[in-house]
Order: sequence, then C-alpha cells, then structure tokens
Amino acid sequence: MTDDKPMPLAGHKTALLLLVLAYALSIADRMIISILFVPIKTEFGLTDGQLGLLGGLSFALLYATLGVPIARQADRGNRKLIIIASLAIFSLMTAMSGLATGFITLVLFRIGVGIGEAGVNPASQSIVADYFPPHRRSFAMSILALGANIGMIVGFMVGGYVSQTYGWRAALFVVGAPGLLLAAVMFFLFREPPRGSFENDKMDKSPPISVSAKFMWQNKAIRHLMSGATIAVSISYGMGQWLPSFYTRNHGLDQTQIGIMMGLFFGILGAGGALLGGKLADRLSLQGLHKITNMLAVVAVVTIPFAIAAFMIEELPVATAVFIIPVLFSNFYLGPVLSLTQTLSPVHMRAVVAALKMLVMNLIGGGLGPLSVGLISDALTPYFGEDALRIALSIATLAGIWAAIHFWLCGRALLAQRQAAAS
Repeated sequence: MTDDKPMPLAGHKTALLLLVLAYALSIADRMIISILFVPIKTEFGLTDGQLGLLGGLSFALLYATLGVPIARQADRGNRKLIIIASLAIFSLMTAMSGLATGFITLVLFRIGVGIGEAGVNPASQSIVADYFPPHRRSFAMSILALGANIGMIVGFMVGGYVSQTYGWRAALFVVGAPGLLLAAVMFFLFREPPRGSFENDKMDKSPPISVSAKFMWQNKAIRHLMSGATIAVSISYGMGQWLPSFYTRNHGLDQTQIGIMMGLFFGILGAGGALLGGKLADRLSLQGLHKITNMLAVVAVVTIPFAIAAFMIEELPVATAVFIIPVLFSNFYLGPVLSLTQTLSPVHMRAVVAALKMLVMNLIGGGLGPLSVGLISDALTPYFGEDALRIALSIATLAGIWAAIHFWLCGRALLAQRQAAAS
C-alpha cells in the first residue's frame, strides 16, 4: 500500500470487533429457529409451509420495514445507541421465544426478534464505512459479514446441543441471553466515528426516505446490485433455514450432529469465502468497480451444479465433499455488496440506503426464500415423500442464474459510469 492512501481511523479494530459480535448474535438469534424446526414441528403439529413462515416472513416483515425509519434516524442521530438498544431488544425477544405456547405466540416473538434486529445492520455498515477508506472497505465489510458465520456456528452448535439435551425452549434462552451482556459492554467501549471521514460530500441533514429511494432506483448500478443480492440472499436463507431438516430427513442426523456439521463445516467454510470475497474485491476495485460485480456473476453460476449434486447424492460423505464449493461461496458476495452500496451512496443517506437494500433483500430474500422452499416441499411431498425437500432445495439453487444476470448488468452500469466520468 502506498503512503498517499489514507489509513483507517484510530479505534477501528475495537469498533469492528464489537460490531462483528453484535452481528453474530443477531444471526445466531435469527438462525437458531431452523435447527429447532423438528422439535417445534412435533410439539405444535406444524406443516413445512408454517415452518417456512416461522423461519422467514414472520421475522423478515418488520425486520425489513422498520429498518428504514430506524436507519434514517441513524443517518441523523446516535448510531451507537441505536445498535445497543436493538441488540438488547432482539436478545430479550429470542429468550422469550422459549416461553411460546403455540404457533401464534412463537410467530409474535419472532416478529419481536425482527423488530430488535432492524437497527443493527444499517447503522453498523454506516459506521464501518466511516472507519475505513474506500480501498480498505470491502475487506472490512467482509470481516463484519463474518458475524453471519460466527452466529451460524453459535446458533447451530449451541442450539443443537442444548435443544437435544435440555429441549428447544432452553436453547432459545441460552442463545438469547449473551446479547444483553454485549449491549452493556458496547455502551462503555464502543466509539462512534465522525460521519463521512473519507468522503467530500459531507452533509449534516439526512434527506427524506423518498429521496434516498429515488436515488437508488435511478442509479442503474445500485438497482441491479440490489436485485442480484436479493436473489442471492433468497438462495442463502432458503438453504440455511432448511438444511437442518434436510439432513434429518434425508441423512438421518440428530440435532447435535447437525449442529456440529452446520457450525464447523458451513460456518468455517462460509467465513473463509466471505473473507476471500472481500479481499479479491478490494484488489479488483483498483481496476474498476465493475470487475467486482463481474466476479460475483461468475461465482453465482459456477456454484449451481455443485449445490444440486450435493442435494441429490445419497451418500453423505460424497455429498458433503461436493458441497464444499457452494458453502465456500455462500457468503462470498456479502462484503463486496455491502461495500459497493456504501461507496456508491452519498454520505448523508448511507444508513437509509443500506436499510432500503435490507428491506428488499430481507423481505423478499429472507422472507420468501425459506417460505418458497417450504411451499415447494409441501407441493412435492405427495409425489416424492421425504425426497420432496431435497428436490425443492435443488430447484431453489437455479435462481443463481437470475442473480448472475443482475450482477453482470450492474458491472456494465458501473463501467458506463466510469467511462462517463473519464470523458
């Protein structure tokens, strides 16, 4: 790195660590419900469609919609306090989910988890963008995205073991509690950086949400970036929520075995892929931002046949080996997408743009992804029995072609912007 390039602000390591931990707990609280599908389905007598609603739309609905007004406040007010309050709320709601008496009450508690988590991601992304200069931003965002893998490890391994040993309600209590402690730690140790530390377009006033939404729609690059990311999220969440049930039904694993497999295999590989995506994106950014999205398009297509083969192969060792490629690249897009969104957005609307992106990605991707897999599985069950879920998951992976098209179109738009700026 040359001397004329700016360095991250002082305190960036501590801030990033605390934000990663907050994100990790949000993912653990979000994903734990999937490893509890089997005992919850047994106790409450639910269908796969209801489980898909529980793991997807019930959480995503308010998580996505409330994220926008909360993010506007983050663009105008104290981002630190917003993150701390959100952390405390979703942790409490996760623990209280263990008190559910039926499907409706569990859905209501999951909605509460979504309400709490709504304030974490947009404010965190805005803060990371202010701590790190553009040429270091993708890798920093990838480190932030590691929270997803850490949360997956915690949610699946701890949730699986505690659920099998003490019951699914106890698992929710155990996973929900640490967030309350972290909220207290962040109150004393976390420091918020100045806004727009590395940009020149600094403005004190955040515009109305409609202005930010119009900016995103009119910016062709952001529009296609968001579309590709939304489809990628739908695939990721669809698989993530249903893989524990898949391994139970089709490979006969118990909850502890699934927790170890999902936590270590998927968590560690996914983390490696996220870091790889961020590091490569930072290097490609020096050649042009369009190179980043072209890379994402190639990865989205290449992983499809490996994923389908992994779902259809009967032998677990062989299927697991084949799954290495899709799992490695499952979170590959996160750091580049988060970084590009912040880099392409004006400083005074960064949190709102992140929240609007989150609104679409989570409402459609996180909400409908798991629900769609569940509904397809229900529709195929009369014809294929226990194999219906594996077929439904295979069908869902084909959406990667659609995601690749949008990433490629985003690259064309970014190249056009670069050429226009140079002329």
